[in-house]
Amino acid sequence: MSHPSDPSIPQDPNAINIELPEDIAEGQYANLAMIAHSSSEFVIDFIRLMPGLPKAKVKARIVITPEHAKRLLAALADNVERFEQTFGPINAQPEMPSFPMNFGGAVGEA
Repeated sequence: MSHPSDPSIPQDPNAINIELPEDIAEGQYANLAMIAHSSSEFVIDFIRLMPGLPKAKVKARIVITPEHAKRLLAALADNVERFEQTFGPINAQPEMPSFPMNFGGAVGEA
């Protein structure tokens, strides 16, 4: 078997080498996303709401261009469609959850 850096194998000149650091690879859990935009960018805050706590923490903020936002929308729609073809329909909740959200335990406000 050849090694990826084997010079005898033609390399794609458009290929991107993506590094995934270990701490990022672990991921962050978020159960709410809030999106804002200006004429030049979209800001997506991924938030974790925890039952019984009065505060919600932003776990990641991603800033992208409008063009990338549109690509993200299309990629997410495609992935949701493929997920549902494999695992069945996703039960959608109301567009915007009412606050405070009830997690089955103590209720907190975000």
